[in-house]
Amino acid sequence: MAGPEELPSDPRDVAFWVPPFMPEREIDALVARLPGLRAVQLMSAGADAWIGRLPAGVTLCDARGVHDSPTAEWVVGAILACVREFPLFARVQQRGEWAYRHTGELTGKRVLIVGAGSIGRAVEARLAPFGVTVTRVARRPRAGVSGVADLPRLLPAADVVVLLVPLTDETRGLVSAGFLARLADGALLVNAARGPVVDTEAVTAAARTGRIAYATDVTDPEPLPPGHELWRLPNVFITPHVAGSVSGLWRRGYALAAAQLRRFLAGEPLENVVTDGY
Repeated sequence: MAGPEELPSDPRDVAFWVPPFMPEREIDALVARLPGLRAVQLMSAGADAWIGRLPAGVTLCDARGVHDSPTAEWVVGAILACVREFPLFARVQQRGEWAYRHTGELTGKRVLIVGAGSIGRAVEARLAPFGVTVTRVARRPRAGVSGVADLPRLLPAADVVVLLVPLTDETRGLVSAGFLARLADGALLVNAARGPVVDTEAVTAAARTGRIAYATDVTDPEPLPPGHELWRLPNVFITPHVAGSVSGLWRRGYALAAAQLRRFLAGEPLENVVTDGY
C-alpha cells in the first residue's frame, strides 16, 4: 500500500486489524476508514502511538510476550558491550591499534530494573548467570518489587539502571536531570523503553561530563539527527531501535495475532488489553 487511500480491500468490513510492526502511514487516516473496527492487535510491545487515537469501543491489545527474548538479549548485550568497552575496542580496531587495557565486569554488579513486567523478568533471567544483584521497580509496589516513588532512594546504589517502562504521561521525562544526579559516578543507564522517557538534554549533559555511561536503543527525537552530540560521546552506545527487530518476530507475532483472532471470533475475552497506557 502506498497510503491510506490504497487499501487491499473494502475497509468498511474490517472488524479486527493487525497493523504493521512499525506503521509508516498516518494512523488517524487509516482508522477513519474502518468504521466497523472493534479490535486492534499490535505487533509492538509499546502502545503509546495508539493511545487516544482509536474510537470508543475499540479494544487495543499490545504484543506483550512477543518481544521479551529479543529485547532482553539487547539489554544484556548492551550492558556487556559497555562494561567490557566493546565500542572502544571496535573504534581502535578500525585504526589498527592493539589497545590493551583493563575493563569493568558485569559479575557482581547491582542492577536496577525499572519496569518489572514480562521483559523485565526476561532480562533478570538472562542476567542471573552473571551473579548480579537485581532490584525491581514498577508503577506500584508489590511483594519483591519497589514502586517508582522509591527511585530516589534506590538510584544511588545501582551500578546499572535498565529502563523498560511504557511511554505514558507518568513516564515521559522520568529520567530528568534530578534522576541522573542521583546516579553514582560510573553508573550505566540503559534505555530499552522509549526515547521520551529520558530527557535528551539532561542525559547528554550528564554523559558529556563522563560521570555516567548511556546505552540506548531509542532516542528523542527519533531518528536522532546526524549532528547530535550524543553520536560523538565516547561513553554513549546507540542502536537504531532494533532491540525487537529479529528474525523470530514474525513467527511469534503472527502466532499471537492468530490466537487473538480466534478468541475474537469465538466471543472470548482478548489478552494483552491496553489499559491506562499499559
